[in-house]
Amino acid sequence: SVTSNAFVCRPDTNATANAMVFVNSSGANAGFIQYTASTTTYATSSDYRMKENVVALSGATDRLKQLKPSRFNFIEDADTTVDGFLAHEVSPYVPESILGEKDAVNEDGSIKPQGIDQSKIVPLLVKSVQELSAKIDELESQLEGS
Repeated sequence: SVTSNAFVCRPDTNATANAMVFVNSSGANAGFIQYTASTTTYATSSDYRMKENVVALSGATDRLKQLKPSRFNFIEDADTTVDGFLAHEVSPYVPESILGEKDAVNEDGSIKPQGIDQSKIVPLLVKSVQELSAKIDELESQLEGS
């Protein structure tokens, strides 16, 4: 049982250091946790040289409108209310953000909970802002022309 500081990284200097590096089966860096004296960065590899079949994202606003952000508390922490999502409601629209299966259970019948990486929703948010901005520009242009 750990009550605090289960894992501590303390560099010898104030230089940037990697607390953890994840590599794929080819040995390439797939992500890392990096820190300095005052910051921590959680990074997924995003180098263009590791990607293929890159196409522009479209329909982001329509997908975002399907999401149902909620306020809730976790049963184990009834006094803390947070904003977030229910994983199974996000899964159809941003499946790459969801880990696990809805209603899965362990062999002993206990809950095998789904997880969500909310950072996977950020590209959708950015594209939606771009789409909405383009619509605003178009409407403003039409108003100026009339």
